[in-house]
Parts: sequence; C-alpha cells; structure tokens
Amino acid sequence: MESAPPPQPQPHPPQPPAPLTPSEERSWAMLAHLSILLNLVTGLLGPVGALIIYLVYKDRSRYVAYHSLQSFIFQLIAWVGGGILTAVAWVITGVLSAILVGLLCIPIALVISLIPLGAIVYGIIGGIQCNQGQDFRYWLVGDWVRDTLTAQ
Repeated sequence: MESAPPPQPQPHPPQPPAPLTPSEERSWAMLAHLSILLNLVTGLLGPVGALIIYLVYKDRSRYVAYHSLQSFIFQLIAWVGGGILTAVAWVITGVLSAILVGLLCIPIALVISLIPLGAIVYGIIGGIQCNQGQDFRYWLVGDWVRDTLTAQ
C-alpha cells in the first residue's frame, strides 16, 4: 500500500518592497544629488551612483526616483557633456594659439571650464534642499524627468 506524498509547501507571492519613511526619502534624495561629488574623486562615477539609487529605490519612493533620475540626467549633461565641451574648447584654443588668435579664446575656454564645477555646487544645493524636505528641480531637467515618471 502506497502512502500519500507529503504536502508541498505553497509558494508565497513576492511581497512588494516596503515604502520608505519620509526621513529615508529625504536622505536618499540628498545622496542622489550629492553623488556628483563622486566625480571629484573618480572622474565619472557620480552618474553611476545616482543611477544605482534610482534602480534600487524607484519602486519604493517616487520622491527618490524623481530626484535620483533628475540627478543622473543632470550629471550626464553638466559633467560629461561639460567635460567634453571643455576639452574641445581647450584643444581649439591651443591649436589657434599657434597663430595668436587662440589667445582671444582663452577667456571663453575658462568660462566653459566652470560648467562642471558649477554643476557640483548646483548638486550640493539640491542635496541640501532635499534633506530639508523641500522639492528641488534642476533647471530644464526637472520638468522633463517629472513628465517622464508620470507617463509610466
């Protein structure tokens, strides 16, 4: 006589991640903006830090998702794009300096070189405002990110 097989445990459906507390939201949003400081040490990992925060917390907090995606896009534009623009400006200035015209380009290249540094200050301001519970929006980038997130 055969015995009945033991009952198999029923799989439990995965539980959605718990939402973040307001304090946690402010902290992670601040860290997303302050990830721009990683660029000072690593050269280019600031956007990666903001993207990781977005991917980890996008399902737990729309506030953190908004600020981390906004920081990621802003850093790509200001740090990567600004860095490329700075390099191009200095190459053109250097080449044209051979015929003295490039000397006139030096002030322009200096101003362009300030773009990544200005982005760091802007990111720190965003981090501080998020930590204080205020909504922060990068110029031009913030509205586009908000529209992108609400379309999902």
